[in-house]
Formats: sequence, C-alpha cells, structure tokens
Amino acid sequence: MKKERNVLHRDWHSMEIGRVLGLLGTNVIKGLTETEAGARLHEFGENVLPEKKKESKLIRFFRHFNDVLIYILLVAAVVTVLLGHWADTVVIVVVAVINACIGYFQEGKAEKALEDIKKMLSHTAQVIREGKRIEIGASHLAVGDLVMLHPGDKVPADLRLIKADNLRIEESALTGESLPSQKRTSVLSIETPLGDRSNMAFSTTTVSAGTGMGVVVATGQQTEIGKINRLMSELQPITTPLLRQTARFGKSVSLVIIIIAVLVFVFGYFFRDYSVGELLMSVIGLTVAAIPEGLPAILSIILAIGVQNMAKRKAIIRTLPSVETLGSVAVICSDKTGTLTKNEMTVKTLVTSDARFEVTGTGYSPCGEVLRDEAIVDFTAEPVLETLIGCFYICNEASLGKDDEDNWYVKGDPTEGALITLYEKVPVDHHETERLATVPFDSEYKYMATLAEAGNKNVVYIKGAPDRLFDMAEQEKGAYGTQTFDRSYWEERIVELAGQGQRVIGAAYKFVDKEKTDLSHDDLHHGIVFLGLAGIIDPPREEAIEAIKQCAEAGIRVKMITGDHIETAKSIGLEMGIGDGVKALEGKIIEVMSDEELESVAVEYDIFARTSPEHKLRLVKALQARNIICAMTGDGVNDAPALKKADVGIAMGIKGTEVTKDAAEMVLADDNFSTIAAAVEEGRRVYDNLKKTILFILPTNGAESFLIIASILFGTLMPLTPIQILWVNMVTSVTISLALAFEKLEPDTMKRPPRASRTPLLDGYFIWRILFVSILIGGGTLLLNLYLLNSGVDEMTVRTVTIQTIVITQMFHLYNSRSIRRSAFCGDFWGNKAVFVVSALLILLQLSITYLPFMNQVFGTVALPVSYWLYPFIFGFLIFVVVEIEKWVMRLLDSKRI
Repeated sequence: MKKERNVLHRDWHSMEIGRVLGLLGTNVIKGLTETEAGARLHEFGENVLPEKKKESKLIRFFRHFNDVLIYILLVAAVVTVLLGHWADTVVIVVVAVINACIGYFQEGKAEKALEDIKKMLSHTAQVIREGKRIEIGASHLAVGDLVMLHPGDKVPADLRLIKADNLRIEESALTGESLPSQKRTSVLSIETPLGDRSNMAFSTTTVSAGTGMGVVVATGQQTEIGKINRLMSELQPITTPLLRQTARFGKSVSLVIIIIAVLVFVFGYFFRDYSVGELLMSVIGLTVAAIPEGLPAILSIILAIGVQNMAKRKAIIRTLPSVETLGSVAVICSDKTGTLTKNEMTVKTLVTSDARFEVTGTGYSPCGEVLRDEAIVDFTAEPVLETLIGCFYICNEASLGKDDEDNWYVKGDPTEGALITLYEKVPVDHHETERLATVPFDSEYKYMATLAEAGNKNVVYIKGAPDRLFDMAEQEKGAYGTQTFDRSYWEERIVELAGQGQRVIGAAYKFVDKEKTDLSHDDLHHGIVFLGLAGIIDPPREEAIEAIKQCAEAGIRVKMITGDHIETAKSIGLEMGIGDGVKALEGKIIEVMSDEELESVAVEYDIFARTSPEHKLRLVKALQARNIICAMTGDGVNDAPALKKADVGIAMGIKGTEVTKDAAEMVLADDNFSTIAAAVEEGRRVYDNLKKTILFILPTNGAESFLIIASILFGTLMPLTPIQILWVNMVTSVTISLALAFEKLEPDTMKRPPRASRTPLLDGYFIWRILFVSILIGGGTLLLNLYLLNSGVDEMTVRTVTIQTIVITQMFHLYNSRSIRRSAFCGDFWGNKAVFVVSALLILLQLSITYLPFMNQVFGTVALPVSYWLYPFIFGFLIFVVVEIEKWVMRLLDSKRI
C-alpha cells in the first residue's frame, strides 16, 4: 500500500475513469475487499476530521490577568502584604479578580466551527465491497471504495463519478454556486475550477436529484471540506484594532508609571524625611492612582451594551471587541449567493417571437406581474405568452409550499420552482392538466418533455437548454400563428439575457393524436414548435442595494467575492452598485498571482468570481496586508475560513451553515445585508463613546497622580491612601462613566470615512485635554488641601474632603465629556437620562462613604459638616466652565483651519 500514498494529491477530474480505477486499485463491479479496505484505513486513516485540543476553563480565566497594568497592580498588592496593610491588599486583589471575571464571562462563545464541520459529515454510506452492496459507517470509508448516491444522500467523501443518471448535487455551501450542479462523468481540463468540476462529488454536499456512483478519491482531512477545516484550524486569532490600541496604551502607561514611581521614591528617600514604609505606601498609592484599573471593566461593559443594542437591530455579536471593530471597517467583502442575493431563483424576463416581457416580484412568493413596455399584460391578447408559461408549469417536477412562518419555499429544483412561481403570478385559468407520460430531464439530452391532454388532441411540452431545443425546432409560435424558426433571432436574445446575468431556459411544444399516451425521445425529432425563452436570476436583495449606498456614504467599499460565474457576478454587481459591470477577476487568475500582485488587485477590483475558499482567504489577507480593516460576509462552508481570518466575520443567521455562524464574530438574525450598515453605525457610536469614556476616566488618574507627586515633592501630608484612591477610581468607573455608553450618535458620524487601522487610541488633542483637566483638578485639589491643613483641619477630614472634591469634580466633568468638541448644551441635552441617574447614584455613594460608620472604618473617612460640601461643588462647577471655554476655543481654531 505504500505506493498508494501519492494517490491523495491528484487531479482526478482530468483523468479517464479507467485510469482512476487503475491508480486506486479498485474494481468497478466488485469494489474493494474487506482486507483491502482495512489496510487502506490503516494507511490513510479514518474518514473523520482531526480533533482540536481544547483549552481548559481555568487557563482561559487566568489569561485575563495577562496584562501589564494588572501585573503592576498585583505587585502593589504583594508590597501591601509585606507592609501589613491587609485592607489595601484585599481591595487591590478584588479589583484585579473582578476585571478578570468580567473579561472571562463577556468573551465570545468557545470556538465551535470545527465541531460543526464534523456534524455536517455523513454518518453512513452505501458501498460495494466484494461485489455486494452494503451500508457502512462513513468513518470507515476507504480510498478506492465504490459509493452509491441517491436523492437526499449526503455525499460521504470526495468522489470521482463513474456513473451519473440525471445526477444533480447541491453544492452552494461549498462552492457558492446558486444552482444544483448537474453531474456527468466525462473528463475535464486540469485547470477546471472547483465549482465547475462536474465529474466530482464532494463531501458534505447533498444529492438533490438522480442517482450515481463514484469512487472515493479522498477522505477525512484530504477532502475539500477537510482542506477548509485545516485552513480554519491553522488561522491564528486576529486581534481587533481596539485590543491592539489598548495593548499599546497599557504598555506605554506602565512604562511611564514605573519610571515616575522610581524617580519619586528616590527623591522622597534622599530629599524628604519619609520612612521607607511610609514612602513605599506613597509610591503604591501613586501606582494605584496612575493605573486606570477600572478601564478594562468599563470597556467591557460599554461593549456589552453595544452588543445588546445591536441585537435589537438584528445583529448578534459573538465577541465583544467586534462591536468596536465594525466602526472602523473600511471594506466589506461579501459573498453573493444568499447574502447579496436571495438564493431564490426568479424568472425576470420572458421572450416570445414578437415581444419581450418583464416579470416583477422576487423569490418564491407568487406576488408580481408580467409587464410589456411597463404596462400590465392583458393575457387575452397574448396567447403565445400564456402557452409559454403553461408549458413551463406543466413540464415541471417542482412544487411550492409554505412553512410555519408563512415563508414560501420550493420542493425540487430551484429553477423549476421559479417557473412554478411564475405560473402562480399570472392571472390565467389555473386548472390542473392531466399528464399522460414524461421523459425526465437527462444531462445527456438537456431537456424534459411531458405529454398532456389538450382538448380533442394531446400535446407534448418540452423545456430545457435553448441550444438543444433550437436543434429540434422546425417552427416558432407567433402572434399570427406558426412561422419558420428564426434561429439567429433567438441566439441574439440569449446573448442579450446572458449579458444581464440571466440563466436562459427554452420551451417548445407539438400536438399529437389523442390516442397517443406514451412518450419517448424519438417522438421529439420532428414537428416541434418553439415558444420562447425565460431569463432566470438569483435576485438581489432590495434592502442590500440601499445598504451598499449607505456604506459608500460612510466611506466603506463593498466587494463581491463569489463562486458564481463571472458574467452573473458582474451583472448582479452593477445592479447593486458594486463595480462597473466590466472589471472583474476570476479565481483562476488569482491562483497564479503572487501575494504582492494580489494586494494590488484586491484594492483595485470590486468583483471576484469563480473563487474557492483559498482565494477568498487570500483576498482577505491581501487587504489586511494593506492595513485595511475588512469584514467578510457569507453563508456557506466555503466562506468560513475567510470569515475567521477577517477583522469581522459576518454570517447569515437564517440560511447560513452552523460552521459559518461559529466562525463569525457577527451573525445577521434576519439575513439582511442592510443590518450590516446599522451595525457599522452602532460600532462607530460605541467607539466614539469609548473615547469619551477614556477622556473622562484618565483625568481622575492624572489628578490623583499629580496630587501624590506634588505632596512628596513638597513634603506635605499624603492626600489619599491607596484604598481611598481605589475607591475614587472604581466609583467613577462603575457609575458615572457608564452613562457615556448611552450617548447618542454624533451628527455626521456615518458621513465621515473609516479611521485608519493605526490610529492611536489617544491622539494629540486627547493627550492635551487629559493633561489639561488633570492639572486643573489635581492642582485645584492640592491648593484646597493645603488651605484646609493651614486652617487647622485634621488629616482625616482633609482626606475626606479631597475624595469628595475629586469625585464631584469628575461628575461635573462628565457633562463636558458627553461631546469631545461640541458644547455640553449643544443638541439633546436631556436625551441621555442615564447621565442624570448615575449622577444621583454617585452622590448617594459619596454620602455613604462619608456618613456610614463601617465605610468610615474601612476607607479612613469621617463625617463632614454640611458647609464643607461647598468646596467640591463650587470647584466642580468652575472646572466645568473652564473646560467648556477650552472646547469653544478649540472649535474656533478648527473653523479657522477649514
């Protein structure tokens, strides 16, 4: 069997059946013996996909401590233990654990995509072994086994077909092709792309009609679905722009904190009269003050609120950071079938020898009309058209139905379903016609024929590929009777419809004697009268067209990456506003391009057709190589690797496979592309509110740090203890900062272009504002602190006033932060009720730390006389006014730059 190793990597579609059987060492009559099958199972392994090692819940939990800011916080906790300050230790550790818990519980569901691919595999297979047909577990299929295929079967492995009797296989989830693939056994060119390999059947696809037999050429990881599984398992998790920004921010802050802490300790030790213990506690206080330990929690909470808002808009977010990433998406790469289009075939055009007709309505819902020159057709004046539609209905094996939610669906071939829907739309007598005999559709003949009763005669209706019907037709039906068949006219009409991305079906008929009750191919060789053509498309979603316009206004480019034919893709793209209807690139060209060449065309082109899963993945990587934040949408298994690699993977919730949903960060509950535009809008709002939150929180840390550094430099009383600093940081983070998560969308948010992927979390203006407000609050509080000490106020009262001053001033600053540049009173001042609710809650918490005895004992505070409350409120109002003046000055400068 060692010689068989090379059989796993061959272009089976380009080989004669005899050579395939010879290479695989199997017999078309007897198949493999049980001994041979067992040996090959041992050689190649079972027909299963490999398991992925799972990470334990404990490791996943402790991963949330892997942050440099948390490391510094934990070191501070160890030092407080050594100094015997147990209360400080407990509070610091609790803060770190709370942050880890929030991160653990708010992260997306565990990766299930590989498990769901396994669920798609067939459980059993009918094979021929030792000349007998038996049923075995699909996992025991061996390379070289002969597999029988019947309607409804799930293909259990990759097969080279050796028999195909009207065999059609649904492959849309794997190839993106919207119609079932008609299978045959003839040899194909070696360059034939995956979606056109009509002599192959692929694992996990479903037989929709006919029967066949194939020889197993690949199992398990070597199948096409196995390759997708491997692509997904090899992909490294991608970090979002926000995570990258916060990681850089955390490292920068940590470095600054450590340097300042060391310098302050050295200065205090050599130039001020502090004991080592007191100085260590002061430095720990500085460290705790400078670390925005509440920021990870508040970011998670704001993102979680964004998740809830998106869920209301039919966008289900599976990973929290993806909420923000949506706001920075610059390119949306979309699959066509089922995403931009409905994946419901629809008759769009009808052509007779005298006229062209347009059909309204989309999908399988029988709602619509037939128009001629934009006027509703009077069928009494169009007998040829009525006969044409009747032919499509009678010569048909499909049927329409409704599910429990009143959604229409088709039983049978989607193309035939579209013709049934057409018949149900038109206002003609829908009487049932008795069918006497049928010649079923066969891939060799490419037509179907039906013998039916028609008054004092019987009639043969024929439906199929136009070129085959052209060969059979002798006449054509016109408004004034039959006339000589004009083939050139009909070929021109076919080119016209094909150029519009429509698949063309022809119809013809002939009358026979009433006594004739049987039908064969020989009956169709003469007397055939051609009726007309039907142009069928997978219609675009109307709401998706509008959504693409919204994306364009927001500076977001939509690219179509589909497995469908290039002409269809260009036509649909032009109709939807993607591309120019001319420029498009096929997968076979992508195949031979280098990564550098692909980067260029990935940016230049908007339509990519006949693509494989590997092509889609390469295109996403090419865009990311240009620092473009991209989203990928899709519904099939073939989309899953690209969805997982993209910055945001977006799956269809209704028609999407479970594999696709679990590889994605976002699932559209309504399969509506327009929901993406709404999600982008929400993502931008979330990011704006995140920046407002940072702009609000960091001045608290800055003010506290300023106070402590100044106190050590001047050798005065430490204004706050570490535990008091933690109270100030957490109370501002988990109360008033939360209100900013509910701020409404800023004007023109969806008119500005996406931000660049390398945009820093804090730009120059943010750094200025944070330093400006930090010095205002910290400097003002320090002056107040010195004033009270010089007035003879005791230390605990001074520290209590200091806590109140910083917190109440931040409450006033909250109203400044509701808009980064605009006035606090601009727009809907009362629109965000959360601002006023959390302000009241904050005052309640501050009263509790001041007047509740057990809080006094834990945090080292005392009850304040009422007159002392004037200091924080007057100071807070002054800070509010000064910041509003600064914003006004900045707006003036902005207007001058314009």
